[in-house]
Amino acid sequence: MFDVLMYLKVFAIGGLVCMIGQVLVITTKMTSARILVTFLLLGVFLEAVGAFEPMKQFAGSGVTIPIMGFGYSLAKGAIEGANSSGILGVLTGGLTATAAGITVAVVVAFVVALIFNSKTKK
Repeated sequence: MFDVLMYLKVFAIGGLVCMIGQVLVITTKMTSARILVTFLLLGVFLEAVGAFEPMKQFAGSGVTIPIMGFGYSLAKGAIEGANSSGILGVLTGGLTATAAGITVAVVVAFVVALIFNSKTKK
């Protein structure tokens, strides 16, 4: 069966992350792009100091699905690449770790662009 408590934790923590983003949108003059980069760098920072893994163990996809999880994956890949291949691994490790997600995003964006016609706002 499934663990209801885990689903509640994932929903609560993921919702909290999204709520923080929404509060930043409403209360600051930060653009969406800056907020996105802030969360990405927060994921990188948390992985660099070793704090992301305990959060991941507790909240699961509540912290890995938002953009912080992408930053975590980039940092983890760069660290693993540095350990296995040195300086070149630092440059290639992050992309290797996130290649599947990037590929899916590009393919889905292409398919959506083929199906729908974009229109400019008036």
